[in-house]
Amino acid sequence: MKLRLPIVLLVLSFASLSALAQDVASGAKEAGKDTEKVAKKIGHGTKKAATTTADATKDAAKDTEKGTEKAAEKTAHATKKGAAKTTDATKDAATDTAKGTEKAADDTGHATKTAAKKTASTTKKAADKTAEEVKK
Repeated sequence: MKLRLPIVLLVLSFASLSALAQDVASGAKEAGKDTEKVAKKIGHGTKKAATTTADATKDAAKDTEKGTEKAAEKTAHATKKGAAKTTDATKDAATDTAKGTEKAADDTGHATKTAAKKTASTTKKAADKTAEEVKK
């Protein structure tokens, strides 16, 4: 009997260890299932967030495109207006310059004629005076 008691105790401890192992395995399975459920929910939420972000990004890109297009059109219009004004101002300046150059040439021609007449008159007087002195 001495030997039977330890054997009985040993068998009983194996039985309770087996039950404990089954409980641990069952708990691990449940934890695995719970983890899988949480992972699926996280995956679904992540997918939803990515879709929402993609949609918002597309909308923002379209708005930016429209704004850029409008700004480019306004810039082109302003550039055309500025070029037209510059062209007009350049034409006006060229016309004024041409008129001024003509007038200056006319004035120079008139002054040159007057100076030539005076020079000729003075030269004639000097020549006449010299001729008179030579005759004396």
